[in-house]
Amino acid sequence: MAAPCRRMATRSLLQFLSCFSRTAVGNAGFRQFSSTSVCRATLMTQSVTESARSPWTLMAAVCLQRLPVISADCTPIEQQFRQMMRQMELEKSLLSDHELRLLEDAERMSRKQADDYDSDEDDDLGDQEIVLAQDLEDSWEQKLKSFQPTPRVTADADGDLTSLERCLADSLFLLAEQQVGGGKLWLLPQTRWQDGETLRQTAERALASLPAAGLKATFLGNAPCGVYKYKLPKAARTESTFGTKVFFFKAVLSGSGPPAAPNAPLLWAKKSELQRYLKPAYMMTVDRFILGL
Repeated sequence: MAAPCRRMATRSLLQFLSCFSRTAVGNAGFRQFSSTSVCRATLMTQSVTESARSPWTLMAAVCLQRLPVISADCTPIEQQFRQMMRQMELEKSLLSDHELRLLEDAERMSRKQADDYDSDEDDDLGDQEIVLAQDLEDSWEQKLKSFQPTPRVTADADGDLTSLERCLADSLFLLAEQQVGGGKLWLLPQTRWQDGETLRQTAERALASLPAAGLKATFLGNAPCGVYKYKLPKAARTESTFGTKVFFFKAVLSGSGPPAAPNAPLLWAKKSELQRYLKPAYMMTVDRFILGL
């Protein structure tokens, strides 16, 4: 038994493998692989990959949001809470320097009106003009009356859906009228994906191609926040075109140039107004990632 084992140990690895391929592999019915068969399998894989190209048309859209410019009006419960907090702060607070000065002025005036008033007490002030705290309050009151705050409601712009100055206390979202099939629809700005670019670059190109005057936006990440797909009508389907997938990217308006043309097919709508312009299925997808802040 030791002699056969010794002879097997002295054989080289190549001789052992060749012997194994002639006996065990050959008898089991397996076929040896060659470089020609490997190249043939690679070519077949490439041809299958090319033939299995996705029949979906890829597009990228941008959900551009203009954040609120002013704070929203307080609700009734918020007003009650604010009044309660002011009352608590008033009860627990200490007197300010101005309030202490008012008390000192009132005490000085009461001493002057008393019968035992001694004028030598005010000799330390000399010829310096005495400005009472009440005089300061009167001057502040006059300045307050002359101050005109900017109106919270822009009556001229609120009815103009193409204006960025409407509804300053609400978030607005940009809609664009685009050609889809044989008609025009209101959609989030979108365009078709091109080879060699990322989906975010496609979304940026969709925003840059709008007929607006230099909208500047900050994109929130490189990953899409939602996807919407639809199938083409059966009469319009082909082997290479089955439907469209739209990937959405969120962006925040960071600046804009001169106002867009009055006839530009663009709208700035609140979240509650989107359902007037968007299709129900499209609106259902958009509503999942839009926040009406």
